[in-house]
Amino acid sequence: MGAMKRRSTTPVSKGLVTKSSLVAAAVVMAIAAPISISKYAFADRFDDQIRALESEISGYQAQAAALSQQADTLQNELANLAAQKATIQGQIDLSQAKYDKLINDIAVTEQGISDNKEALGQIIADMYVDGSISPLEMLASSKNIGDYVDQEEYRSSIQSNLSAKIKEINSLKKKLEAQKVDVERVLADQKGQRDQLAAKESEQAQLLAQTQGQEAAYQQLSNDRNSQINNLRAQQAAAMRAAGGFNNIGNGTVGGGGYPGVWAYAEQDTIVDNWGLYNRECVSYTAWKVWSTGRYVPHFSGAGNANQWPSTTARYGIANGSTPVAGSVAIQYVGYYGHAMYVEAVNGDGTITVSDYNNNADGGGWGKYHYYTRTASGLTYIYF
Repeated sequence: MGAMKRRSTTPVSKGLVTKSSLVAAAVVMAIAAPISISKYAFADRFDDQIRALESEISGYQAQAAALSQQADTLQNELANLAAQKATIQGQIDLSQAKYDKLINDIAVTEQGISDNKEALGQIIADMYVDGSISPLEMLASSKNIGDYVDQEEYRSSIQSNLSAKIKEINSLKKKLEAQKVDVERVLADQKGQRDQLAAKESEQAQLLAQTQGQEAAYQQLSNDRNSQINNLRAQQAAAMRAAGGFNNIGNGTVGGGGYPGVWAYAEQDTIVDNWGLYNRECVSYTAWKVWSTGRYVPHFSGAGNANQWPSTTARYGIANGSTPVAGSVAIQYVGYYGHAMYVEAVNGDGTITVSDYNNNADGGGWGKYHYYTRTASGLTYIYF
């Protein structure tokens, strides 16, 4: 039963996917409008709406996953761009330091040229003054002829050395200025690369933000659909309580009733059991329950919905009737699939004690075990 299970208990029920696609467009209207519940309509009329929403969620999640993968790629590209920028910035820093040193060296050489020119100018001025004095007067002012000769040679040597020094410093200045031009060009190229990387980084960052925004939008759509499903589940559970013939069934448990853990703790409807039925469904549990008492249970081969059990088992000579018997399986013809319960005991007050799986009347979740008392009337009993 859809109220008892989200999907048919056999592989044949997967054909309802086609039906789900046909009602998908009507989901929103169906959710907004209250659903009338008759005794035999029960809560399964919610199932197609829920399946349509689940199908939408699958699509949204697929889109979100693709966008998440795209975002990861963009994140990696941004990290790579940041590393390239860091490398270029390191090169710029080195070039800038070299440029700053060249500027300082040029300033020092210019100062050296200035100082040497000043000294040379002083010597030339002195020589000019000396040149206005006759050799006889200079000789007379000297201690001797040797002193006169020494002074002449000294002045000549200093003049020659200063001239050579000025040429050397001028040559160094030209060399430094040429290096400065080269470094300026390198710096300009490096800064251009850095700016290009920064522009690409900004573009990638915007694309990443857009991608993450789209992913968030799909996730929000999924969340919205899940909220709608939860609302439908609540309505479904309420409908079950209203039409199920039982009260206060208690909280369901996962793995209760001795149902094998390999099926009980797996996600619902992901495993087909020994009788061709999906795990954690009402029919899978009751089939196992009968089998666990040593009785024969046939393979249902695509005809295992709860409401199909009486006719399917009859083909194997298994009788059914309207009288409750402990150990029988009670079938309730409700909704699209029906619901199967194992009769634990027949009580004197006209009630029966049953156990089942995937009855969400307590609102505690699907695919769980319950043990409770309910009315015995209106059910078909299969006597394995």
